[in-house]
Amino acid sequence: MLEKHPATSPGLSNMTSPNNLYFIITRKPQHPGHISAGCICYISEHRHQLELKISHSPTKLPVIVLGSRSLLDYKLEASSMEELSAEEAELLQALPDDAERLKWFRRRDALQTALGLTEGTAVTVEEGGEKLRGIIRYIGRMTEPSYTCPLSGTFFGIELQGADKGKGNTDGSYQHKTLFSCVKDCGIFAPFSRVRPADPSSLSPSVPKPSPQPETEKLIPGDRVTYFISDKCRHGMVVDVQEKGGQQIVRISTPSNTMLSQFDTDENGKRGGEVEVPLHSVARGEVPAEPESMDVDTPLVDPNTDDLRLDLSVNSVVEVTLGAGNLYGIIRWIGFLPDRQELMAGLELEEDKGVSDGTFKNERFFQCPPKRALFLKLSSCRPDSRFQSTSVDLSERMPKQEDTERAIEYSTGKLETVPPISTEQVNQILIGRMRGIQGHCNSCYMDAALFSLFSCSSVLDSMLFKSTEPQDAPIQKTLLHDIVNPLRSKGFVEGRHIMKLRQQLQKHGYSHSFTTDEKDPEEFLTVIMHHILALEPLLKLSAGGKVQESYCYQIFLDQNHSLVLPTVQQLLEHSFHNAGLKLAEVPSCLILQMPRFGKKFKMFDKIIPSLELDITDLLSEGPQQCMLCGNLAQEECINCFKDPLFSQTGFKIFCKTCSSQVHSHPQRQSHQPVALDIPKGYLGRSIPLTRDKLELFAVLCIETSHYVSFIKYGPKSQDWIFFDSMADRQGERDGFNIPEVHACPEVGMYLQMSPVELANQVPRDMKGVAKRLFCDAYMYLYQSTSMCLYR
Repeated sequence: MLEKHPATSPGLSNMTSPNNLYFIITRKPQHPGHISAGCICYISEHRHQLELKISHSPTKLPVIVLGSRSLLDYKLEASSMEELSAEEAELLQALPDDAERLKWFRRRDALQTALGLTEGTAVTVEEGGEKLRGIIRYIGRMTEPSYTCPLSGTFFGIELQGADKGKGNTDGSYQHKTLFSCVKDCGIFAPFSRVRPADPSSLSPSVPKPSPQPETEKLIPGDRVTYFISDKCRHGMVVDVQEKGGQQIVRISTPSNTMLSQFDTDENGKRGGEVEVPLHSVARGEVPAEPESMDVDTPLVDPNTDDLRLDLSVNSVVEVTLGAGNLYGIIRWIGFLPDRQELMAGLELEEDKGVSDGTFKNERFFQCPPKRALFLKLSSCRPDSRFQSTSVDLSERMPKQEDTERAIEYSTGKLETVPPISTEQVNQILIGRMRGIQGHCNSCYMDAALFSLFSCSSVLDSMLFKSTEPQDAPIQKTLLHDIVNPLRSKGFVEGRHIMKLRQQLQKHGYSHSFTTDEKDPEEFLTVIMHHILALEPLLKLSAGGKVQESYCYQIFLDQNHSLVLPTVQQLLEHSFHNAGLKLAEVPSCLILQMPRFGKKFKMFDKIIPSLELDITDLLSEGPQQCMLCGNLAQEECINCFKDPLFSQTGFKIFCKTCSSQVHSHPQRQSHQPVALDIPKGYLGRSIPLTRDKLELFAVLCIETSHYVSFIKYGPKSQDWIFFDSMADRQGERDGFNIPEVHACPEVGMYLQMSPVELANQVPRDMKGVAKRLFCDAYMYLYQSTSMCLYR
């Protein structure tokens, strides 16, 4: 077996097979986007055993990607990974990138050959376009494992021989460390992909000689197949598989009187007969992969697609009926193909029943896994009936609940509001690529605002069904039917629906640039809540005995504030104190804009999110507690607000006894406490007092004119998700944006830090996306779980 230099193997063995299981990712996962096919990942054996106890055959495994900057694990589909031995993982880790690793992993013969190499084996090594002769003098790592990458690549140190001496680049040392010894420029370090044994019989007898493994499932007579001749797609039945001239050839029958197809012809254009086709041009199953065969498999039942097709676009979920039955997929491309007059669609199928990875006649139109692409007439597609309102109960796609409120009711003939996504359903419905709201043409301000308000919260659901003016009803309908309900039921809203909403707003005259320009979230929310739906103002402020109404509150601070690393609680209190404001009532939803000017200037480098906002002392009336003794407060002192002896948090309110004691101090004798407005029923009585608190449910952030959002979706500290409507893009001018939602539990870790620890965090070094929450906050959204029941 593969031998390692003694100087390296002891330390390496402690971090490989005894503790960890290793895998290579063979198919790029939808989430997270930075992980690609070819990555090597691992899971501890202990954790793996726990997963097996939970589920005998887990469909997902929590793995850590080698070389990632954090040790966060990601739950990846087990079907998209293949297990490696530690030795195989080390060999592959020496290759320069993920694509190379995947390529050489699939060449199992080369991997097996490398495992049989030992020190002293005569080999050839590729270097500078030449094959040089040499002898292996060293097998092992060249760099030490690190905390984030506990597995180093295995390299081969080769001493060149004969006429090839002097064509190397080392004397056997690397970074001032001698790994083997040879004459200057007579050594080479190389990964296994560039090394071959000079004599295959010299391999270790304990390692079986590699044998080529077929990449295609074995075909047998009687199999129905799709085959290709001169870029044309045909159907037939396997008669025989033979080997001719060192190549596997499939003999295929194409009779005109079989069930396969009455239109199939041989290579001479005649119907019926037999053809001989190379194995690599044959795919199992009768799948129409290219448009030449589309006329063969027109739908068995015409679904009257003329109307349905009008609503199909890129990313629409569709189905098509072929001779073999229904296939389901997502439209990834629409356009015209060479030599075809009809409008065509490129589908990414749910199953491996296609025959390409998004290419047609050697030209790429979209990207998908092998055998998942299918090109056919757009007119042959129709919306996926599994997701249509007349035939599907959405509760079937969600965790079963005794409470069936989440199901959509159709008995009234009108689609009702789907409840928000629950904590337990976030992973199933929301997490991944192509999740959330798809961005389109400067729409990120609207995408982030709508996702924040409606994905996991129902605090403003009343605006979706309240009575509105007839001319504004279509906007409300678009918001409910095309955006909120699809977001909550399927976890995805197509960009065209957002554009439809923007077009409606522009048509109504609220702005002449809603479809083209970037705007601020508060402008959009004010238009929707005030001008369109005439929603009652969310915020009622008391100032000097008068009540002011608003939908959002912009925090302003005076120049003499003492805050350095403020919490949202402190910012709100200082702003209210500075403006002489109080809350006239508890708001069901409080939308706070952070103290910043425009999209660039920020007053604070970091702001600490307050998961709860205690507004008890911000109310203009109602019973409050003395900040010192806890009894019923009767006086408030504005002058004490910034007194250095008191906490920076909270207005300073006292009972009469404590107020008298506090203001007997010489430095406070000039203060002027004022009486609080207390309901008569509380005076002279001992009544338990409760605190009025709002809970944080979303944060909008902006960086370089791009809005994203964070959602606090559950009670645990790590229950955070991050949404970006334009996280990635497919194609250029005619392409489309790829939205993404992913978990960001690292936020909880930072929120548990002390202010001093948090202040010392360097933003660029913060894990994951946490920096964006703490440093780029633009708008905080809070809700009252009790008051929202009455609004």
